[in-house]
Order: sequence, then structure tokens, then C-alpha cells
Amino acid sequence: MQAVQVVTAGQPFEVTELPVPEPGPGQVRVRVRACGVCGGENIARLGLLGVQLPRVPGHEIAGEVDAVGPGVNAWHPGDRAGIGWHGGNCFVCDPCRRGDFTNCVEGTVVGVSYDGGYAEYVVAPQDALARIPDELSFEEAGPLMCAGITTFNALRHSGAGPGDTVAVQGIGGLGHLAVQFADKMGFRTVAINRGRSKEDVSRKLGADEYIDSEEGSAGEALAGLGGAAAVLCTAGHSPSQADLVQGLEPNGRLVVIATGHDPLQVNPELLVFGRRAVAGWYSGHAKDSEEAMAFAALKGVRPMVETHPLEQAEDTFQNMGKARYRAVLTP
Repeated sequence: MQAVQVVTAGQPFEVTELPVPEPGPGQVRVRVRACGVCGGENIARLGLLGVQLPRVPGHEIAGEVDAVGPGVNAWHPGDRAGIGWHGGNCFVCDPCRRGDFTNCVEGTVVGVSYDGGYAEYVVAPQDALARIPDELSFEEAGPLMCAGITTFNALRHSGAGPGDTVAVQGIGGLGHLAVQFADKMGFRTVAINRGRSKEDVSRKLGADEYIDSEEGSAGEALAGLGGAAAVLCTAGHSPSQADLVQGLEPNGRLVVIATGHDPLQVNPELLVFGRRAVAGWYSGHAKDSEEAMAFAALKGVRPMVETHPLEQAEDTFQNMGKARYRAVLTP
């Protein structure tokens, strides 16, 4: 099969041919029809987290079940399936026994712990697969396996309720989905971005208000709109995120899903007086992905995608930030 690998840490992806993998006990092989491109591929690309090279990256996978290993009863050839960041869990550690599978101490990451979706076929544990609704194309489903589940999950666990004000910081690959999810969940949705170039698309996606962070403090502007029950930070710039804490209403929550490398410096008085909180959110497991896709299919949430052939993975990754708004590889 054709595949793309990280062979040497810090070097470009390499197009190669590999044997088609065979599913073992409890595993499923998926014929990849689309795989989204994500900055998380840098973990394998840079040789981080103890990844063993060579490694096939890619964790926004959508395709069809091609074969199943012994002991697999829930999946059958022809089933439409997605595989996301969360690559499986042990089921026996304390977090797993509490049902907190995402925080499994032995949890695996697709494209890091084992080969991912930059290939024509991928093999994964059966518990890592999520069913794709018929209403979604493979190219639409792929980005929902990472950007989609992360924004959907963070918003539904943010503490905000229907009619509350929710702000989305950063209108890009994550943010353009967050705006749609926030709107469809019934929030008064505020989009925050640098400049006015994305105001029109933000409003078309469902934003009720728009704040240009280049015109002054976005936190002050958000407070001027009455404050937000939740702010979802999708752009990894710590000073911009910290500024938004002052835009939270009492008991509001700043939820970070994109991280910068600098500490998040927050005035503690803003937290104490008003009982505001700063938190993070990390992806989700396969059932979360199913629920994110089901909601997207039901309410018409769709990623805006650009497709590229698998053999163009290196160029596509290098230009990922220019995509409007998610890049997808098609084997």
C-alpha cells in the first residue's frame, strides 16, 4: 500500500510503500478514504513522546472497515468508521474504571503509539473506532475526529447553557467548527479574531457578535457585551487567552484547547472575585467522536475542507495554516 512516514525526526515526510497490515485479535483494519491534517502530527514528526520511528502519522481518519481480527463482533466489513486521536485504553487503570477513558494511564495515540492514517490502510483496536453517519462524507468526517470532537466536547462540558453567551477565540481550523457547534447548541455566540477579514464567514457560520482583537482588549470588549459564561480558546497565544479572563461573567469559565509555549498569566483577583475559572480540555474517546458526528449530521455542522492527494502530504502539512479551514488527504 502507499503510505507516508516519518523516518527521521525533524525531517520531511517520506512517501513509501508498506505491506498492508493484518488485524490481530480485537483489531479492525480500515480502508482509509480521507485523513485530516493536524498540527498534532508534529509529535511523530519531531520524534516526541518516545515515538518509535519510522511511524505513519495521521489521526483524523475516515474510511470503511476492510477486515476484522479474531474476537471482533461489533464491526463488519463495509461499516463506515472513523479513528481519532484517542487510540485505545487499558480498561483496568483507575481512570478507566471510573469511565474516564481519555485519561487512561496506558492510553495510546493514533499515529504516535502505532501507525496512523497517512496510508491506504490502518489497523486499530476495535474500541478506537467511531461510527460515521451516512449524512457525512469521508472528507467531512475526518476533521471531526479531532478538531470536531475537541470543540464539541469542550463546549458541552463548559458549563454554559442555552441562551448563555459563549465566545470562541480564533477562527481557524478549530474555531470555525466551534462557532458552528456553539450556535447549534443554542448559545449567543461571539467570534473573536485578529482583524475583520473573518467577520463575514464567522457570521455565516453562526456568530451573533464579532470582536476584532486588533482594535483593543478583546476581554474588555467581551465584558462590554455583558460577559461570557464560557470562552473557548482555539488559538494558542497565551497573552490573548489571559486577556479574555476579564471578559468572563461571574462563575464563567475559560476553556483552553490550543496551547502556546508561554505560561498563562492571570490576575488571581479575577478568579477569586466572581469565582471565575480557567480550565483545559483534551479531545475525547471514540463514543465522544460518535456523538460529535451525530450532532454534526443532525444540525448541519460541517468542516470547511480542502482536499489533497496523499502523496502531497509534506506540502499540505507545510501549508496547513493557509487552509480554509481544514486540509484533508485522500489516499
